[in-house]
Amino acid sequence: MKNASLVRSNVRSNGPSNIKPAATLIFTWGNPSRGDDALGPQIYELLTKEALHDVEVLTDFQLQIEHIVDLENRKRVLFIDASVSANQPFDFYQLQADEDNSYTTHAMSPQSLLAVYEKVNKRAAPPSFMLSIRGYIFDLGLPMSVEATTNLNEVMNFIKQRLFTNSVQDWGRLVNN
Repeated sequence: MKNASLVRSNVRSNGPSNIKPAATLIFTWGNPSRGDDALGPQIYELLTKEALHDVEVLTDFQLQIEHIVDLENRKRVLFIDASVSANQPFDFYQLQADEDNSYTTHAMSPQSLLAVYEKVNKRAAPPSFMLSIRGYIFDLGLPMSVEATTNLNEVMNFIKQRLFTNSVQDWGRLVNN
């Protein structure tokens, strides 16, 4: 058995990082192996190929309490997920922090994530919006449905138009339209 050697770095931290996060965070989630639940990760894949200015795109299988760190220093957050109950092709609405029981489970609602953010940071969460894309099949091992793919294309057009509008107030005027 080889002796492991301890490697020490001479790099020292100078305190908090001066790296400024992007003003807009787009956070998608879903399971790419469950039919239309792949809508969120698919949006992530498409957006990471775009030349987006001052926008960060993240994805995960589900929202978790640790994601409150990702909300730090944002001007706005757009959450994106598939939904069996959304109108076709999608619903777009503003979120409010709301403490529900999901923070005690393995997956959180965006509203609960915002409430935990406010509780931990003792300040309001950034203005946040939900884009729920209508999905139809969520069985394990199935590909995305044709209908969900059509909705995905409409959502991508909607997102690109929103990203050119940098005002939270402008995003708010689009809610329920």
